[in-house]
Amino acid sequence: MNRALRIRRRLAPRTMRGRLSLVALTTAALLMTVLTVVFNAVMDRHLEHQADDELRNRAAAVATTVDTRGSRVRVLETANDRLLDANVWIYAGRRLLEKPPSAAPGSPPARVADRLAGLSGPACATARSHGHPAVRVCSEPIPGRHAAATVVTALDLAPYRGSADTLLLGSLVLDAVMLGCTYLLTRLSVGRALRPVRTMTDQATQWSAIGSDERFGAEHHPAELARLGASLDQLLDRIRTVLRHERQLTGELSHELRTPLTRIVMELDWWRARPRTDAETRATQEVIAEAARSMRTICDTLLDDARENALSPASAPGTTDVVPVLGRLTRCLGAPDRVRTSVEAEEPVLEAGVAPALLERILSPLLANAARYARFRVTVSARRAAGAVGIDVVDDGPGVPEAFVAELFQPGRRADADDGHDGAGLGLPLARRLARAVGGEVSYDPAHAPGAKFTVSLPAG
Repeated sequence: MNRALRIRRRLAPRTMRGRLSLVALTTAALLMTVLTVVFNAVMDRHLEHQADDELRNRAAAVATTVDTRGSRVRVLETANDRLLDANVWIYAGRRLLEKPPSAAPGSPPARVADRLAGLSGPACATARSHGHPAVRVCSEPIPGRHAAATVVTALDLAPYRGSADTLLLGSLVLDAVMLGCTYLLTRLSVGRALRPVRTMTDQATQWSAIGSDERFGAEHHPAELARLGASLDQLLDRIRTVLRHERQLTGELSHELRTPLTRIVMELDWWRARPRTDAETRATQEVIAEAARSMRTICDTLLDDARENALSPASAPGTTDVVPVLGRLTRCLGAPDRVRTSVEAEEPVLEAGVAPALLERILSPLLANAARYARFRVTVSARRAAGAVGIDVVDDGPGVPEAFVAELFQPGRRADADDGHDGAGLGLPLARRLARAVGGEVSYDPAHAPGAKFTVSLPAG
């Protein structure tokens, strides 16, 4: 059973056009087989009726030579007596009066003639024997006043059978031609009908490879192709979204990893500048190890956030005490000596509904920008709000230009690309995206002066 199934699957066409053509060919073959059988059955019946009509006409001609008016049945002699006697039996009751000269007693036609002569009405039957053509035999009773007779005529069916065989052969040839034409026309028609599908498939492959904005749409397409186009459009939208998220994640990783990598490079350059003591070497190693741990934390945080956003964008992972995290971030901020950083908290314990690593990733870009642009001071304050924890990051720098406020949180945008600071314009968009992923927000206060004020709002733990 399994072997037969494997063979059938192996022989099945691989293309849609081949399968549809095979279905059409099978359907046409079944239909033509039924029509051929019905047609030949009807033609056999028609030819048989023709033979019966011929036999009845001959029986009527022979009946004119039989006299049943007296007490005995008499057969009259006529000019065409030899022609009329061919394949003709004449019975008086069950007694045989005349028979064909060529008919042997006990032959199939003679036995059928004897049987039909015993019937009370007209009847027909076919005499068949092995190695001989079929013979059609019909009886015609001749009523009389004192005696009755029966005329039985026979007809060789070979010419009729030849006509039937010729019709069968012709119908089979016609069926073969029709099946061939059906298969070819079906392949051509299906191939032409599927041509838009192939075009759409090629376009979808090309567009998905380059992230194109082109779409198929539902207009000017049949209903089936319109549904296919809508499905492909959705697929292209998902692919475009995935590509956009991939580029965004790559940019965010590049942006976030730049600072610890810079620290590692600077420490190595400083350590190689001249011979160092063992204490200085250990200090350098600790800084490099801390930077490497920071890089690993950044990668884990961004990748975990990307996975969680794909599965459940609204999930909030764990809780964190905000004050210790703020203290650790400000100590590791690496602000210039002229800038003083302070942390203010209304309560000693403020828990936010986010993981510690995620909180660091949200606050790190804000603190880095504040330390970068501050003149003398950066202040970080934490407070409890209604069902949330608010964190303000304030500096006394030049602030954000008013014309740039609307583009502040757009990826890749910087207020001044020539301000001497290295950056790709991804820190603030990343902070806002991470905060919104856990139900929070990062906002800028344009009314604050002097300097800049950013507020982080996170769900309370």
